[in-house]
Amino acid sequence: MGIKLSNTVTKMVGSEILKISGEVKARVAKGEKIYNLTVGDFNPDIFPIPEKLRDLIIQNYNKGTTNYPMANGEPALRQSIVDLYKRNCNADYVPDEVIVGAGGRPLLFCIYFSIIDEGDGVIYPVPSWNNEHYCILTHAKSYLVETKAEDHFMPQPSDLKPYLKEANLIAINSPLNPSGTVISKEALSEICEMVLAENKRRGPEQKALYLLYDQIYSQLTFGDAKHYNPVSIYPDMKPYTIIVDGASKWLAGTGVRVGWALGPKSLMLKIKTLLGHVGAWSPKPEQLATAEFLQDKAMDDYLEVFRKRIVSRLKGFYDIFSKLKDKGYPVDVIAPEAAIYLTVKLDLLGATTTDNRKLESVEAVFEYILNEAGVALVPFYAFGSSRTLPWFRLSIGTTRSKDITIIENQLENALSKLTFE
Repeated sequence: MGIKLSNTVTKMVGSEILKISGEVKARVAKGEKIYNLTVGDFNPDIFPIPEKLRDLIIQNYNKGTTNYPMANGEPALRQSIVDLYKRNCNADYVPDEVIVGAGGRPLLFCIYFSIIDEGDGVIYPVPSWNNEHYCILTHAKSYLVETKAEDHFMPQPSDLKPYLKEANLIAINSPLNPSGTVISKEALSEICEMVLAENKRRGPEQKALYLLYDQIYSQLTFGDAKHYNPVSIYPDMKPYTIIVDGASKWLAGTGVRVGWALGPKSLMLKIKTLLGHVGAWSPKPEQLATAEFLQDKAMDDYLEVFRKRIVSRLKGFYDIFSKLKDKGYPVDVIAPEAAIYLTVKLDLLGATTTDNRKLESVEAVFEYILNEAGVALVPFYAFGSSRTLPWFRLSIGTTRSKDITIIENQLENALSKLTFE
């Protein structure tokens, strides 16, 4: 008989992505050769953090800056973030409108808890990362919006509009994890207009409708794709917008744990208090190092090379799936626009294997590609989408360039063994 726990944790489930990745890592540890394209992380041997940032972190540890940081983040870092947003987004903030945390996760957690009461509505598109779990933790009412491949899995304003009056938070991520695509300026502008109009309708007596805008991959866009910020497009959105960003992804520093949020001062003060109770501060040496690095030309130099290395791998995988599609296999792919992800379709449901097994579920397709091709991908159902949707996330953060041709051959060999009715 199990012990009785809170209703909140009883309803809570673990990350499907980490579960899949953990199972793959366990098989690799036993000696299997698997190309693990699941987790949104970097192999530091392939994608190290910037050398200058590493040196600055070490210098700050050597200086003995190992005491508690400021509860809302070190002043030098908050000022550097303000300068970064003015420089890159032409968005005007002051340091008291910035809060620093140990990566984006605790900040997202605190944002939800600071805005949402039990029963409040949260609108979020699927596939998307972790919104389902934050809604469970805050006892929110979820309004899921199923996005479409033809829209590059980005939400359309018309999909959100029916739920506006019932919601207190819209959660959008661009560039999007898992699809590696960006929201258009037109769509984001229309969403901003809807948020402004809804808040005008409510007036000051009612609880506001906020836009949570997660742009943790904001510096990683490619080709003609552009990243847009709601406050840059509509300065009037500033009182209703909370931006989440950080060094975790665009400086390959997932373990460095420096994230930040920008938003209304009154909300940031509450998040500061909540974050203080949780204690999820970013380490002081990392904060001071990041503050200096954000102002250094070395950051731009690093990003220029980093983007090229990422896009070369994304393009390599895009070419693989494009060629397989041209050969008549039931696969598809969306051209990479941003982040470290590629969206691929393996429309193998109903196919028969050489041992006369039918692939009757997306889980079966995942297992087949894992076992026959030695390639691990993440199904979109791990991001809240329907379990029948045959789209997958491919992450390049642990991939060496020389592996791409091997993966291509193994994928084609696995597909060639299937019989399609």
